[in-house]
Amino acid sequence: MALEKCKYKRPLIKISGEALMGEQEYGLDPRMLGHVAGEIRSVHDLGVEICLVIGGGNIFRGVAASARGMDRATADYMGMLATVINALALQDALEQQDVVTRVVTAIEMRAVAEPFIRRRAIRHLEKGRVIVFGAGTGNPYFSTDTAAALRAMEIKADVILKATKVDGIYDADPMVKANATRYEKISYLQVLEQGLKVMDATAISLCMDNRLPIVVFNLRTPGNIKRAITGEPIGSLVTA
Repeated sequence: MALEKCKYKRPLIKISGEALMGEQEYGLDPRMLGHVAGEIRSVHDLGVEICLVIGGGNIFRGVAASARGMDRATADYMGMLATVINALALQDALEQQDVVTRVVTAIEMRAVAEPFIRRRAIRHLEKGRVIVFGAGTGNPYFSTDTAAALRAMEIKADVILKATKVDGIYDADPMVKANATRYEKISYLQVLEQGLKVMDATAISLCMDNRLPIVVFNLRTPGNIKRAITGEPIGSLVTA
C-alpha cells in the first residue's frame, strides 16, 4: 500500500505510559514495547511521517503524588522525567526494528536527547525519522495530553491518534458498566460538556480551536495504527 492511500500523512500518536506496562502493574513490558514498535514500523514503511508523545503513568504520576501531599510542581517534573525514560525505551525498541528515531525533550538533557526546536523537529520528519517527544510541555500543571495537542499544532500534524486500552470513547467506563455506549463520532463540545475522559479539557480546547481531529482507538489490537491512518472507521472520531 502506498502513501497516497493513507488518509493522514503526518499523524501524532499519543501513547499513555500505562499502555507500555502490558499486563504488569508497574514499569515497562519489553513485549509491549516490541508490539508498539512493530505497529509503528508497519506505518513508517508506507512513508508516513510519524511522531509520538509518551505519558509516564507506568513509572510516576505527578497528579497522584500531589494528591498525597507532594508539591505539585515537583511531582509534575518527576512525571516529566518518567516520560523521558519511556521515550528512550521506545526509541530502543524502534531502532531494533531498523527505524531511525530521535528523542526530543522539552527539558534539556543533551546527553540523552535533543532539545525541542520546532524547525529541526519538522526536518527530522521530512527526512523520514520517527520523533518521540518526551518531558511533556516542560511545564508543571500541564498533562501529556496537552503536550500532544501542542506538539501536534507546532509540527503541523493532521490528526492526533490517541492509543488507549479501550476501543473508543464511551458514555461511561466500559470496564465498569457493561452496557456503556460507544460513540463512533462525537464533537469537541460534546466531549467537554459531558466531561468524557478522552483527553483533558485544555487539550480538547486546543484541538477544537485549531480543528485538529482526534481518533481514539485500542492500541492492543494488532494493525489498529495502520487502520486509523488509512482512514478505516475504527474507534471514535472527535471532530467539529
